[in-house]
Amino acid sequence: MKKTKKTNAARILDEQGIPYRLQTYAVDEEHLDAVHVAHEVGMAPEQTFKTLCVRGDKSGVIFAVIPGNGELDLKALARTSGNKRCELVPLKELLPLTGYIRGGCSPLGAKKDFPVYLDESCTAYDEIAISAGMRGMQIIAAPDGIIQATKATLAALVFH
Repeated sequence: MKKTKKTNAARILDEQGIPYRLQTYAVDEEHLDAVHVAHEVGMAPEQTFKTLCVRGDKSGVIFAVIPGNGELDLKALARTSGNKRCELVPLKELLPLTGYIRGGCSPLGAKKDFPVYLDESCTAYDEIAISAGMRGMQIIAAPDGIIQATKATLAALVFH
């Protein structure tokens, strides 16, 4: 039996007793987007959530976790998070801030426990996928488990 190396995100779920499974996939440096990852792990893009690192003018750094095929509505996130404005954190700041790289950013196990805002569409599914904290691995779990582990606030965060 091949042992998959556990990430910090997976260990957090273990510690909280939240059921999940790890799904590995081949990393394609040209296609780090969530729609490609969804295809690789055999899930619908709207069920495969991407984690975006955002800075609010009042809150500081927060995570927005949205469907892989969705586009973040920064104004909706600002309203929900108590900010006037929100903007994506520049890519060069992602690793120093979170400990994660593009294509491997998880709402779990970052350098700090940043507030997490999860798109409410997640509740339509029995399970969703989020990054396990490294390229090539996803955590697949029930939305309730992800919400519990991340202490996420649910909100409508994508353009419709």
